[in-house]
Amino acid sequence: MSIAFLLCIVILLGLAVMGTPIAYAILVASLAYLAATGQSIGISGKILIDGLYQSFILLAVPLFIIAANIMNAGSVSDRLLQFCVALVGRFRGGLGHVNILSSLVFSGMSGSAIADAAGIGKMIIDMMVKSGHYTRGYAAAITAASATIGPIIPPSIPMVLYALVSNTSIGFLFLGGIVPGLFMGAVLMAMNAWISRKRGFAKHEPVPLKDFPALTINAGPALMMPAILLYGIYGGVTTPTEAAAVAAFYALILATIFYRSLSFKHFYEILVSSARSSAAVGLIIGGALILNYIVASENIPTVVANALVGLDVHPLVFLLGINLLLLVLGCFLDASTIILVIIPLFIPTCRALGIDLVHFGVVAVVNCMIGLITPPYGILLFVINAVTRIPLAEIIREIWLFLAALLVALLLLILIPDITLMLPRALGYAG
Repeated sequence: MSIAFLLCIVILLGLAVMGTPIAYAILVASLAYLAATGQSIGISGKILIDGLYQSFILLAVPLFIIAANIMNAGSVSDRLLQFCVALVGRFRGGLGHVNILSSLVFSGMSGSAIADAAGIGKMIIDMMVKSGHYTRGYAAAITAASATIGPIIPPSIPMVLYALVSNTSIGFLFLGGIVPGLFMGAVLMAMNAWISRKRGFAKHEPVPLKDFPALTINAGPALMMPAILLYGIYGGVTTPTEAAAVAAFYALILATIFYRSLSFKHFYEILVSSARSSAAVGLIIGGALILNYIVASENIPTVVANALVGLDVHPLVFLLGINLLLLVLGCFLDASTIILVIIPLFIPTCRALGIDLVHFGVVAVVNCMIGLITPPYGILLFVINAVTRIPLAEIIREIWLFLAALLVALLLLILIPDITLMLPRALGYAG
C-alpha cells in the first residue's frame, strides 16, 4: 500500500467527516492520488467515459427513478394504498400492516427506498396519525423500516449497481430478492402485531368486503407492473435496462391515460426532479469508477483475498464478519457508496471462498438498506423528518424494535442461503 493511496484515504475520510458530500469527497481524493503518483488527471476522464460506455445497465437507474416519481405524482399511490387498507386494515395494528404491505407493493414499481418513504410512506403516516391510535414517532418509524424493503424486491436500483461492480446476472439478483423481501415484510408485520397487542392499539374500521373487488380492479393496472417487469426479463423479451424503460413508459401511460392524474406541467417537474436524483447517483458512480481504478492499481482486492484465504477463513465466518463491517459502515455512509466502493474489495475473496455472488449481493443490499435506518446517519430517518416535520428524536425512539427485527431477518438470510437462492435455482440458476 503506497503513501499516495494512504493520502487518498486520509483525504476521503477527512472530507467525509467534515460533511462534504460523499461524491465530491471521492472525486477530490481520487484526483489527489492521481496527482501524487504523477499520472495525468486526464486519465480520470477516460475512466469515466469507458466505465459509462461499457455499462449499458446503468441506464436502468434514471429510468427506475422516473417510474417511481411518476407513480408518486399521480393517483397511482392512492389507489394502491386503498387496496392495502382493504386487505389488511381490519386487523389490530391494521394501519401498521397497511404501511408494510404498501411498501411491499410499491417496491415492485420504484426500486428506491427513498421514493417509497417520501411518497406513499408520507400518505400512510398522515393516515396513522389522524386515526388517533398511533404516535407520530411510531408511524414514522414503521414507515422507515418498511421502506427498506423497496430495493430488495425487484426492480432494485442498488442491485443494478451491485451487478455493475460484480458482473453478476441482474435477472438472477432480482429473482433472489423476492423471497427475502417478502420475508422482511413478514418479520416487520410480526413485530407490528406484537407491539400492537402490547400497547393495545385499536383496530381500524374495516372496509366492507363488497367494496374489495372494485378496489382490486382499481389498483389492478398498477399491481401488474411487477409482473410485466419480471416477465420481460425472465421471458427473454427485454434486457433489464429495456425493462426499466418499459416500467417508466407503463407508469406514464397509467398516470396520463388510464388514471388521468398527471398534467404536462407536473410531468415536466417530474423529469427535472428525476434528472437531479439521477445526477446525484451519477456523481457517486463516477467517483466510484475512478476510486475502483485506484484500488485495482494498488492491487488491494488481491492482497485482501490472499490474506483471508491464507488464514483459511470459513465462508460463513467471512460472511458474518463482512456483514458486521457493512452494518458499522452503514451508520456513516450511504448505500451507493458502500456498494460501489467497499463491496468490490471483497468480491474476489467471495469467489475464492466459493461464496455465491447472488446470495452475497442480496444479503449485502439488505444490509445496506438496514443502514438507511441506523442512527446516526440513517438517511431514511432524515427524509421522513423532512417531509413530515416529525422530530427526529421521536422517530429514533421508536425505530429500535424494528431495527432489531430486520437484523434477525438479515442473520437468517446469511445462515440460510436457500431463502435467497430458491427462486433463482428454480428458474435455471446454476450457482
